[in-house]
Amino acid sequence: MFSADQSCWFVRKVICWRAVASMAWSVLLLLPTTALFVVLSRFSLFHPILWISECLSLLTSTSAIFSFILLCGVVLLVGFFNLEYCTVVPSIACSKIALLGQVLHPRQFVHSLVHCIMGVVVAWCCAFTIGGRYRSLGHPCTQDESSSGPEMCLNEYHLVLLLVGAFIGYSHSLVGVVYNMNYVSFHTMQQYKYLRFKGALPLVVKASAVQALYCLRNFLLLYFFMGYAPRAWICRTLDLNINSSIHSLDSVSSLLDLSLLYHLWISGTFLLLTWYITVLLFRIFVTEVYSFPVQSTFTEESHQCLPKVITGMQPMILKFLALQDLALLSQHSPSRRLEVFSLSQPGGHPHIWTALSKECLSLLSDLTERLVAHHDTVATNGRAKSQSTGSNKRSTTSSESSVGMDDMKTPRPSALIRTPGSVFLRSSGLRTPLTTPFTPDQDSPFSSPALRRLTGPLEPQGPLSPGFSSIQSPHVMRRGPKLWSASTDSQLNGSPSPGPATSLSQAQLKPSFLVTFLQNRKDQVKQFLAKRVLIMYLFNKLPEASSQALFADSQVHIWALQGLSHLVAASFSEDQYGIVQTTLPTILSTMLVLQEAVDRHFKLPHTSSKPGHCSCGMGDDSYKTLRFALRSTLKTAVYRITATFGGHLHAVQMSAEHRKRLQHFLEYKE
Repeated sequence: MFSADQSCWFVRKVICWRAVASMAWSVLLLLPTTALFVVLSRFSLFHPILWISECLSLLTSTSAIFSFILLCGVVLLVGFFNLEYCTVVPSIACSKIALLGQVLHPRQFVHSLVHCIMGVVVAWCCAFTIGGRYRSLGHPCTQDESSSGPEMCLNEYHLVLLLVGAFIGYSHSLVGVVYNMNYVSFHTMQQYKYLRFKGALPLVVKASAVQALYCLRNFLLLYFFMGYAPRAWICRTLDLNINSSIHSLDSVSSLLDLSLLYHLWISGTFLLLTWYITVLLFRIFVTEVYSFPVQSTFTEESHQCLPKVITGMQPMILKFLALQDLALLSQHSPSRRLEVFSLSQPGGHPHIWTALSKECLSLLSDLTERLVAHHDTVATNGRAKSQSTGSNKRSTTSSESSVGMDDMKTPRPSALIRTPGSVFLRSSGLRTPLTTPFTPDQDSPFSSPALRRLTGPLEPQGPLSPGFSSIQSPHVMRRGPKLWSASTDSQLNGSPSPGPATSLSQAQLKPSFLVTFLQNRKDQVKQFLAKRVLIMYLFNKLPEASSQALFADSQVHIWALQGLSHLVAASFSEDQYGIVQTTLPTILSTMLVLQEAVDRHFKLPHTSSKPGHCSCGMGDDSYKTLRFALRSTLKTAVYRITATFGGHLHAVQMSAEHRKRLQHFLEYKE
């Protein structure tokens, strides 16, 4: 077990410096972006010489330097929020009420409030840059003869520009929740940072302009109906008057002013462009490939080696980058592959290969269990499924094919964790799945007890536990002790649980009148709410979202499949000691069992069989296609092994069912 300082070495030495580098480049790129905004905001077709001279004088003024400093502060704050809120596993809401809960979360409220304030600051800088009627919030009123002194009236053009900045800031925060703007994905094609930025820059400009246009449309509609409220509040707070000789802007004729619309749109585009460039640079820098040493000569640096990083309790981003490095070294680095196939000295044990293969197989087995649990829940419509004797026999036969599975995979509890909100969330010490399907739906009043048993945490089990089973088939789940195997009183008093006979007699006792009454009232409330259309609309599960949540962290499974298959294929000619061939039956059985579970999942009635069309905005929705990428990667991995070993696989010990399925791959019929 490593100390906290050792486990956070990557965050301090790599992630933080990458984030600082992305912020520095964002500040440097802010200068040409601001100059472009000045040129476009003061555009004058009929007076080009005056236009250019005004732009040059404005860019060199002290007030412009002060505005630029404010913009730099905003960009740095946006970069800090990117670092704090980013995640490599998207948070997918499986129902409308779950999505509403994410929007109304206190953490998200702080995010939205800060972005509103930053939007006002950027809009104030834009108002000063544009000048003219947008320069200040107040202006002298038209003086009457009876007036005793000068009075200040509200400049509604300046107010509207500030409100547009606040509205776009809130919209940016809201869109980030709905479309997972904080999700950081890893590209399949490895490119230099400059090429990635150059290729994505047109998309960023287009997304900024289009989103600013939509936000402006929504704001104008809102201001048309409710514009009097902020205007009256500002006048009352700052003791400003309303100039009755000037028409207010909450009318159709005033809002259709082309000059006003252009300046509002160009200001919103500038605001979103600076923020999106910061987001883009952060994604590029954070997902850059990091090469971990396979083994270290010094003991002090052993926690930085690839086997220790993959199997340890590390932050999510470190886990992802380590598996990415494993997939890359298995394909493109023969010298590092030889280190994986090497034996430890002294002792001659394959510790590196054992650690890497064990973790990859554990990840694949976890995904299989989640898919089986989801399939059983959907197939039984949330009711407990009783397994027949025939299904148990079939499962036992399938489990016998997992030769050496218990040696390669440590039994882990199926305890589920919440989808992480930050890359700094550490992997659980219980070595649980990285994400949780149905997490937003467990709190639903319509979820059945069977569903909660399937998705709830289970206790670790040993060989002497009542629910322990050595069967490693996807059709049979390892269950913990039954909830009804111990009385509530004995658990509360700390006394040992009664024996099987006592538990059976207690289970046959009729419940008390109070328990029955409360259960009947609960069922009546459920039936009453189930008949309300709005309630069902909010609480009904979204089948497509549930499927996406199952595969939300499948990028690590894709890399595990690629790393295992390439290493196994390379071992045919590079493994001098034959350490990979000893675990080949386990690897093949795990992959075939996972493929069976994946095929069953895609045969469900509400599961899409084709990738959907991805949007062109800045919201990264590549997680929607992870399940399809996993299915193709899994099939490719098995084909890679069968094409390399060929007829030698007939000597591998496995069940008849798996051998028949493997024969389809050997004959290229799968």
